[in-house]
Amino acid sequence: MPVDPKAAIVLLKELRALTADEHGAQRLAWSPTWLNARAWFQTKLAELPVEHHLDAAGNSWTTLKGKSEQALILGSHLDSVPNGGWLDGCLGVLAAYAVLRRIAEQYNGKPPITVRLVDWADEEGARFGRSLFGSSAFAGTHSIAQDRVRTDASGATLEAALAACGVNIDAIGNAAIERANAAAYLELHIEQGPVLERMGLPLAAVLGTKGVERHAITFHGQEAHSGSTPMNARHDALAAAAKLALEIRPIAMRHPDAVCTMGSVKTYPGIVTAVVGRCEATLDQRDLDADVLATMYREAQQKSQQFAEEEHCTVEWSRIWNIAPEPFHPQLIAFCEEAIAETAGHSHRMPSGPLHDAAEVSRAGIPTAMMFVQSLHGISHNKIEDTREDHLELAIAAFDKLASKTIEWIRTH
Repeated sequence: MPVDPKAAIVLLKELRALTADEHGAQRLAWSPTWLNARAWFQTKLAELPVEHHLDAAGNSWTTLKGKSEQALILGSHLDSVPNGGWLDGCLGVLAAYAVLRRIAEQYNGKPPITVRLVDWADEEGARFGRSLFGSSAFAGTHSIAQDRVRTDASGATLEAALAACGVNIDAIGNAAIERANAAAYLELHIEQGPVLERMGLPLAAVLGTKGVERHAITFHGQEAHSGSTPMNARHDALAAAAKLALEIRPIAMRHPDAVCTMGSVKTYPGIVTAVVGRCEATLDQRDLDADVLATMYREAQQKSQQFAEEEHCTVEWSRIWNIAPEPFHPQLIAFCEEAIAETAGHSHRMPSGPLHDAAEVSRAGIPTAMMFVQSLHGISHNKIEDTREDHLELAIAAFDKLASKTIEWIRTH
């Protein structure tokens, strides 16, 4: 029995009409619009023979009980960034719904294994800066002490926002109970980058999520008058930072899938008539290989010291945040490639630069795979985010095949 991709796309457009304005999607987690989106989704699930509940972290679970308690989990997230796109996250939820519906109909409500659909709470972290909130609670990697005091732009705390939605921050770790009997997790997501479009391919199997090293780098020089200080007598902190900003490009380009980004630079005193005495910069480095990530970090540190000395400055580093690479399950990656090849004729393997809930599920020891579908112009987190409808149909059909292969794998292992 085939899945119905066109019906899922109709629902995606219905959700867009319900929760977006002229600036884009507005399904900010813990907001009334997000809650409305979730309520709307429940009306679509009501006609299926399923059980629904929210866990202790606010994740939304829909369960189609099978002959075995071993469970395949399908999921993604309905929340969006402010002024976001119509596909980020919600494509995975609606594709999972289409697959769940097909399975329920094919097996008359009793598949060989249990199938669960999860809508993770606050994947984006757009309001409080805490990404992967619900999936990290599920995985046991939550950070209650730090999260309790997080505030949004208005000063409201994350703890209060959760309470308003019926979630007790002290109890979110209880979401780990949902890991019982989880045999595999699958997620479909838009690529959010330009790789597949440049290759002329609609779909890819995701190898895993890249690890991240994120640091604050401060160059210390000497403030001086821009008119009276000769060029060879300057201690220019910005000059040292500028050299590093250019050097991180060749550092990254020595490795096929690595990226390095200096995304923020602040200068002091920050006036046109003064040599910069202090320059604060941020560096984000990512790769799927932990050894590559460590090499890039070491090389960037060495170069920063070299450039500081060249410009008669000093430099200091402090870690902002880091996370280890998370490779996905080899057998499920292979199934994903097979499903894509059977549907679209040609498959491709690639790592994910952005973080995803799938990485947290994998970190909990649950076999995990992701599938990407091409993003037009590589744009996401923006109202112009888009994917060709024929590619969306291919993605949902391939995701359905991946689910079938995984169900058989779980059933026979």
